[in-house]
Amino acid sequence: MTQPSSPISLDQIQRIAEFRAQLRAFLGRSDDVARRWGLTPQRHLLLLMIMGAADGSGRLSLTEIADRLSLSPNTVTELVARAEELGLVERSHAEHDQRVVYISLTEEGEQRLLGTLEENELARAEFNAAFSKLARVFRSTTRA
Repeated sequence: MTQPSSPISLDQIQRIAEFRAQLRAFLGRSDDVARRWGLTPQRHLLLLMIMGAADGSGRLSLTEIADRLSLSPNTVTELVARAEELGLVERSHAEHDQRVVYISLTEEGEQRLLGTLEENELARAEFNAAFSKLARVFRSTTRA
């Protein structure tokens, strides 16, 4: 282990700690909402990533899911299989290459995800305040 090049002040450590505490609190609330909708936090994140695909298609390949969730392909395969068993997602082969499998939400999966998002939206004032505070703390941490 090497020594830090410059000492980190107690004030910086406190701001970093506050940032992490607020971030964990937000994630905890979001996980609670997901559970109320019958989703584990991992399944909730899976559905969110799929529906929020950057290209607007509402589908992702297994490789894209692994990249977006920073998970191994084996872990993603298991996560998708469990979500599929629950009727939350479905598989389809790509037209351009039958080896590529896309995952998209079923009506049930979409309903549950939208329910979580709507419930979180109802609490958006609280979330916005938390994120504003996080942003201020983060900015002050990087400047100090």
